[in-house]
Amino acid sequence: MMADDPLTEGPDPNSKPVGRAQGIYGSAGQNELALIMAMSFDFTDGIYNGSCISLLGKNPAMNPVREMPIVGGTGLFRFARGYAIAQTYWLDVTTGDAIVGYNVTVAH
Repeated sequence: MMADDPLTEGPDPNSKPVGRAQGIYGSAGQNELALIMAMSFDFTDGIYNGSCISLLGKNPAMNPVREMPIVGGTGLFRFARGYAIAQTYWLDVTTGDAIVGYNVTVAH
């Protein structure tokens, strides 16, 4: 699947947009709902405008909280390394739509 989703300040869909979450993901588990994700969090507002953070890793989607690696970035995040803690706020299993919060810690 391809993703090009709004990146907002908070989990409320009406919160301020700060960029786009763009990338690909696919099934990565035979015995669990897990995704392999290659995502770029591209910032389009504020001091991070024009910079991005790159995430690459397995996302065990049914776990309430997951940790995934940050493997790089551009602009202000050049040479970034770190981790993202993902938490699902809302999920519609019929459509696959979800609101997921990412708390990202990076060294750059």
